[in-house]
Amino acid sequence: MKVLFIRFGAIGNLVLTTPVLRCFRKKFPDAELYYVLLKEHRAVLEPNPYLSRLYFYEQGNAFATSLRDAGFDHVVDLQHDEASRLLTGAIGVEPLRVPARNWQHRLFTSLRWNLLPREHQVDRNFAAVAPFGVANDGEGLDFFIPREAEVPMRDIPTSHQLGYLALVIGASKYTKRLPVAHLKALCARIGHPIILLGGPEEAARGEEIRSVDPIKIYNACGKFSLHESADLLRRAKLVITHDTGLMHIAAALKKPILSVWGSTVPAQGMSPYYGTRVLERNPAPSVESGVKLWCRPCTRTGRDRCPLGHFKCMNRQDMEQLARMAEERLWKKE
Repeated sequence: MKVLFIRFGAIGNLVLTTPVLRCFRKKFPDAELYYVLLKEHRAVLEPNPYLSRLYFYEQGNAFATSLRDAGFDHVVDLQHDEASRLLTGAIGVEPLRVPARNWQHRLFTSLRWNLLPREHQVDRNFAAVAPFGVANDGEGLDFFIPREAEVPMRDIPTSHQLGYLALVIGASKYTKRLPVAHLKALCARIGHPIILLGGPEEAARGEEIRSVDPIKIYNACGKFSLHESADLLRRAKLVITHDTGLMHIAAALKKPILSVWGSTVPAQGMSPYYGTRVLERNPAPSVESGVKLWCRPCTRTGRDRCPLGHFKCMNRQDMEQLARMAEERLWKKE
């Protein structure tokens, strides 16, 4: 049986599909599983042992024809938008689709009427494969770090080698990120070594934050690959993060998380996901920080600016309280 999965989303969206791949493989050990994604996010799934091959999405008839000629028995559309509908139509195999919940999301972000089912995006993904009898095993997300991507100890500052807090300073959109001044205040209040994580686009912000205490704070933004950054997350005692891809990777690695939410909210179904079996072993691995405002959430995926101009959802975040929460979790006895 050859099965094609489709998801064009960014890092976090791809990580949230990994339980489906694992559980599908458990149900059908001899199945060949294939995946269509954007080429720039290939690192998320390339090491995944449950996949036979990745296809990198391209617009146009040639790509769709190549997929049609591959002779897939089933197609699972975990994207469910216009682009994926066009692609599945061209492949010629009737797809199973993830529930989109588009009108519920629009009501929530425009009128703040939350009619969304109380379900995580992972649950929605499993709904797409329910006709196969594939059920969630409760073991959470997967993220595989190749051995060659493990960060040598010599690449971690001596001051951080006995333990550190990982602070993810990036996010895809402005309204999902704390202002630099807030991040500087947070770092100043935490009495523990800190490693800043983010892509090359966050390097300059990281240097500004590092200026608070160049010994305590190590700016790793842009210095490591995605897999290497994941390895740094894996070694961290605690992860503080925005609603972003590295948050979901941290959850896949079963790390304790303090997540900070601005224009988006966990009720939209994208909170750190651990799985029921993991939660049985560790009942409270994640704590969420958000400000109660009538205008939240204003978006499903983030915005480039606050539509009302005040950005209260992040400007009103209490860094003193967040620092206390971090310290309590860092010193918590298991």
